[in-house]
Formats: sequence, C-alpha cells, structure tokens
Amino acid sequence: MKILFALTVALLFVITPVYGQALSDATGLVNRLDIQTGGHTFEVQTISNFQITDFEFYKDEKKLTLYISSGLENNLSEVILPQNLLGGNLTFYLNGQEYVPQVKTNQEISFITLNFTGIGDNTLDIVGTEYLSGLTEKTTDMPPPDLMPLEDDDEGLIYITIILALLIIGGIVGTILLVIKRRK
Repeated sequence: MKILFALTVALLFVITPVYGQALSDATGLVNRLDIQTGGHTFEVQTISNFQITDFEFYKDEKKLTLYISSGLENNLSEVILPQNLLGGNLTFYLNGQEYVPQVKTNQEISFITLNFTGIGDNTLDIVGTEYLSGLTEKTTDMPPPDLMPLEDDDEGLIYITIILALLIIGGIVGTILLVIKRRK
C-alpha cells in the first residue's frame, strides 16, 4: 500500500498536464535601458520573451523606439516607463501601424503590457505628449566648437625613437666587433 501511494505521488511530479505551456514562451528576458536626455538619466525596464537589440530616444519628437528581434510567433512583454521621461497620452506604433496595448499608469510610471505576433525583426515606437514632466532640462557647459584641441607634442617621441635605434645599432656593431676580435 505504501508503494502504491509513493508511486502516485511520484507520478504527480513526473507527468506534466496536457494543458501545460512551453516554458520558452512564458519566460522573460530582463532589459534595462538607460536613456540619457536633458541632463537626466532614466531607466526603462522591460521583461519580454524576445530580445531588444537596440533603442533610440528622440526628445524633440517625444518618442522612444525599441528594435525587437523575436524567434517566437507569440510575443509578450511588460515595459516600465518613467512618467518623467515620457508621459501624458501614449501612442504606440508596431512596425509603423498604430497598436493599442494595455497601459496602466500612476504618478511614477506607465506599466505597458505588449502582446503581439510575428517572428523576426519588429520596431515599436512609443510616443508621448509630455517630456521631462516635473523636471527642468539641464544643460552641460560645452566649450565653443571654434576652439581647437591641444595638439600633442610628437617631437619627444621622435627623439626617443632615434635614441633607441642608435642604441640597437650600437649593440649590434659592438657584438660583431667582439666576435671578430675573439676569432683573431
């Protein structure tokens, strides 16, 4: 009786249910995208079953573009977007066509759930109506472009090279003279 009970419990862990989903479709890759704009750094977090190969942020257009590469037909992702970076009414474009994902927002973030189909390369554009909400743009003091950078002094390198070449030649000549003197 004990053997039958142990066998039944063991089978519960070994046999997977028929309705089980493939693990590769349900797992997620975590990406942290650091976006530097307006003198601030923002972190956009994504958890997805596809790879984000690159991203671009256009502050004038208030747009974040994600370049996606997927090996699965059914793509799923969660994006955590800071409200300070892009806020207001968000519009989404998947491969140039308007796309409506599930979006939940609070004072700090927009939580976006993406669910779309398509194997291969895709592009997702997130366009907001507000940029740097509640923050001021910091400017960095850059030198005027008409200033020339200081040129390196290459004369010292030339002198060192000449001295090293003379030492090597002197060593070779000295070795040859020593060998000739020993033969005599």
